[in-house]
Amino acid sequence: MQRERVTDTIHVFRSDLYVQVTAGLVMTEAGAVLIDTLLYPEETAAIKRFVEQRLGSHVKYLINTHHHADHTLGTCFFPDAHVISHRLCRELLDTRGRDAIRSMQESSNDLADTQVVLPATVFDEQMTLTVGDQTFELTWSPGHSEDSITCLVADSQVLFAADTVMPLPTFVDGNIDQLVGSIQRLQHQPYETIIQGHGEVILRGELPGRLEEDLNYLSALKTQVERAISNGKKSPHEIADVIPVEACGKEKIVLHGAAIQLHESNVYALAASMLSNAPVNT
Repeated sequence: MQRERVTDTIHVFRSDLYVQVTAGLVMTEAGAVLIDTLLYPEETAAIKRFVEQRLGSHVKYLINTHHHADHTLGTCFFPDAHVISHRLCRELLDTRGRDAIRSMQESSNDLADTQVVLPATVFDEQMTLTVGDQTFELTWSPGHSEDSITCLVADSQVLFAADTVMPLPTFVDGNIDQLVGSIQRLQHQPYETIIQGHGEVILRGELPGRLEEDLNYLSALKTQVERAISNGKKSPHEIADVIPVEACGKEKIVLHGAAIQLHESNVYALAASMLSNAPVNT
């Protein structure tokens, strides 16, 4: 696991074990706020040791940015933390989340001691949280998943965008049009830094070009799928075979090569949706 200090009070942890997933730590006068956890217990345990032993503090609040296991599975290792999420995140953790953990535990002994923790506080559109000397603005940001949120550390203008911003945008568990809208709402904001849900920190000077690149990818993807359907492709598998990630403006080496599979999943999901809504010729 890699640790990066973003400001005097903000740290980012990046997994070496699973697709560079990130978690964030914000230190306040009243304790620490943890934004997501990492998938594997050994990495989340290292975060806990850093907070308690290196910083001499404790995690007072834990924010789940969405229900996916790579961001929430370590919540159970902070039993004294007050957990916050979107209302839909709580519902999805209680249904899909439990199913996902059972399936993952069957295939990995490393996850045997993990369990779902349901958030204690939920919100719908926006929520402001003040902890000590820090203020956090939580905002619903659907698209990657229907329950996704972002978390802005207001004083430092550091945005934990979670999976709304990734090196390769994904919406398999969400909606492409909602994701476009959520990314557009991040444009032209005075953020100093964006912390992606996976991958490297994005600095202020990189933000405009990077968000535009993500929107261009989603637009190109939609155009390519529409073209494939109009050219007679009749199944998501056929369509996925003819639209490589490079055709939509992203590189396949992104996220250590995981971009290829993520892109194929995007194509498949979008093609399946478009084909199901296509008019039937009689």
